[in-house]
Amino acid sequence: MNTQPLKNNLSSYIIQTHEEEIKRIAMELHEGVGQSLSSLFSGMQLIETAIEQPAMKSYAGDLNLLLEKTIQEIRHLAVELHPPTLTTLGLISAIKSYIRLYTSTYGLEVELENHGIESQISDRVSITLFRVCQEALVNIARYADTTKACMIFKWEKSRLLIMIKDSGKGFEVEAAMNKLSGLAAMCERMHLIGGNCTIVSKIDDGTSIEISLPLY
Repeated sequence: MNTQPLKNNLSSYIIQTHEEEIKRIAMELHEGVGQSLSSLFSGMQLIETAIEQPAMKSYAGDLNLLLEKTIQEIRHLAVELHPPTLTTLGLISAIKSYIRLYTSTYGLEVELENHGIESQISDRVSITLFRVCQEALVNIARYADTTKACMIFKWEKSRLLIMIKDSGKGFEVEAAMNKLSGLAAMCERMHLIGGNCTIVSKIDDGTSIEISLPLY
């Protein structure tokens, strides 16, 4: 008896459930906690302007700076978990938002090229593609020892191609696939939505990841 389809369905269900929970947490952070902190920040600014005693005014100013930093961190975390624009504006918009956050976090510059007209794809496929791209970029930041990367999206009539390249120190793909679960997870995620993920890397000559997905 071939149990592979059953395993694939179970894996898809687990990933989908996990993503729904992450999305809920991201929305709560962005719409709930984030909005509450923004209201608190506005109130603290009013209080600071009304304080005349210098030491207390300085203390209130420090609290405002701390609140402002916390609001930024909450917003960054929400985008990291599930970019709000992914559902409303699409994959490219979400990737652009993430790249801004990525560059400010890791200091790596990412050149993004988008060719063709973005096709409508389901939420499940969108979040899968976003997660695979996110994992690829985080791996570059952690292991590639480089300052630049590039992403190329090609929207063709019947398929989407995504290429993610860096000119970092490269690695042995087979050994890394056994060691780094993130690489195997990227390939597994693409397999579950009917796509492919090919990783090519050479020591001292960078890494290239090609993601392909049929468009129906």
